[in-house]
Amino acid sequence: MQRFNLQTIGSAPEKSRPALKALEENFGFLPNVMATMANSPVLLNGFVATFGSFHGGSFDEIEKQVLLLTNAVTIKCPWTVAAHSTFAIEDGIDEGEVQAIRKGRLPANPKYAALSALTKTLIEKKGNVTDADIDAFTAAGYSKAQVLEVVTGVGVSTMAAITTNMAGTPIEERFRAQAWSPLAVAA
Repeated sequence: MQRFNLQTIGSAPEKSRPALKALEENFGFLPNVMATMANSPVLLNGFVATFGSFHGGSFDEIEKQVLLLTNAVTIKCPWTVAAHSTFAIEDGIDEGEVQAIRKGRLPANPKYAALSALTKTLIEKKGNVTDADIDAFTAAGYSKAQVLEVVTGVGVSTMAAITTNMAGTPIEERFRAQAWSPLAVAA
């Protein structure tokens, strides 16, 4: 059940409109999650600022999608799993890697596996990771400072996932081929 209207640039509160215009230019369309967030300029503008910061960081596009898809699966959000599965495939991630993450498993690529594992651990342990968790991440070739970038990615993705789960945001036609259910996660 959809709990919030999907706003357009014309219908959104005035303080949401500049962000919506920028997002529509960036994506080439206005994703439903942002149209939902636009009901609250505080949420939308906070998301956009964090989104921009994360996407301006040191991870490449594939690493960003590994992180964001892992977060979506861990939070059990059908909208963000469908969206990030689509973006991951468009960005060139091997479909087998995408399917592994969608099933709650680690990717085969050791570097992506370390990123996915840390992301999942941060969420599941609510930030209470061990030195061994961080050491496994840095042993894969990441810097210790990038742990904090993972936190940023978890934050931006969590805003989207919680919003869409809570609001009942519908999945756009563009993402429906990657529809997903929490039942798909390996036990």
